[in-house]
Amino acid sequence: METENIKAENESASPTPELKEETPKEETPAILIKGLYKSYGKKEVLKGLDLEVKHGELFGFVGKNGVGKSTTIDCMVGVKSFNQGSITLNGFDIKKETIDAKYSFGYVPSEPTCYEVMSGYDYLEFVASIFGLNEKEFRENVAYLSNRLGLSGEDLTRPIRDYSHGMKQKVCLISSLLHNPDIWILDEPTVGLDIMAIEELKNMMKEYATHGKTVFITSHNIEMVAKLCDRIAIINDGKVASLFDLNKEPNRRLQLPRIFMDTYGGNK
Repeated sequence: METENIKAENESASPTPELKEETPKEETPAILIKGLYKSYGKKEVLKGLDLEVKHGELFGFVGKNGVGKSTTIDCMVGVKSFNQGSITLNGFDIKKETIDAKYSFGYVPSEPTCYEVMSGYDYLEFVASIFGLNEKEFRENVAYLSNRLGLSGEDLTRPIRDYSHGMKQKVCLISSLLHNPDIWILDEPTVGLDIMAIEELKNMMKEYATHGKTVFITSHNIEMVAKLCDRIAIINDGKVASLFDLNKEPNRRLQLPRIFMDTYGGNK
């Protein structure tokens, strides 16, 4: 694929979401975790965690450091094995139907991870080839997403090793959405982003859920999660300690910081 026209395509990209409206899939949850156990040697991190996330839902998964948030996500996306339990994504078992499950989601890790010897454009082209995008789809999606996140065509021609942390994060965000997955999994996605990119990312998450997709986010920014999410799970001691439907109980949005602190015994 050529790179010379990407700047023009970027600047002319549509300002509105180019997502197809989808009918929610009622037959199976978007994410279903049952009896999940994960240990590191003798240390048990997940102790029978159960969780169900619906299609078209913006779901928050929160907890203090070290309680198993990232471990849960690592198990979900197939980065880590687990001792016991099951995880299905879009109806596909992550262990038994690994490829189908992985095609169902886009994943943004807590630290941006990409091949830094490549240019941003070449890396995105590589990711697109894995998901079988044709050249037209690739060009349109890159132009649209990079325009949304404020990454220029000139930026994308540079080696990723020369990027700031925030620029690397933007490339990871773009790569996670290239194939328009049914499930968007984000682990601390705002780290390193400037305020304009954070605001745009929040809009994108809300729009994605509105179009029948599922957004699963972890973040230490409790206020942001409380404002954005439809439902929130608080994890503690390797299990879901609390689950709140913030649409049915809107007052919980303001109460969530206090509930979070109470879950872990204040500042103890």
